[in-house]
Amino acid sequence: MTPPKRAAAALAASALLLSACMQTATPEQTVLGTAAAGAAAGALIGDNRLEGAAIGGVLGAVAGAAINEQRQTAGQCLYRDAYGREYYAAC
Repeated sequence: MTPPKRAAAALAASALLLSACMQTATPEQTVLGTAAAGAAAGALIGDNRLEGAAIGGVLGAVAGAAINEQRQTAGQCLYRDAYGREYYAAC
């Protein structure tokens, strides 16, 4: 892997990990964000950009779903305030 691809992969992995920390993201936003980061990483890393993006997007979406599942089992519930903003907090 060339240095630019290595840097792009590290950046995409960082974005994926940071998306797990978004406390104000809805479950849908988490899945979409991780899927987008996975697609970007797959397109940058793989030799075939389209195939890499497709595989990375699917893996990112699976990671986002796992993050949502972990939030629910960790005692984090999704709440909505009076202004319609959604956030996670202890159940």
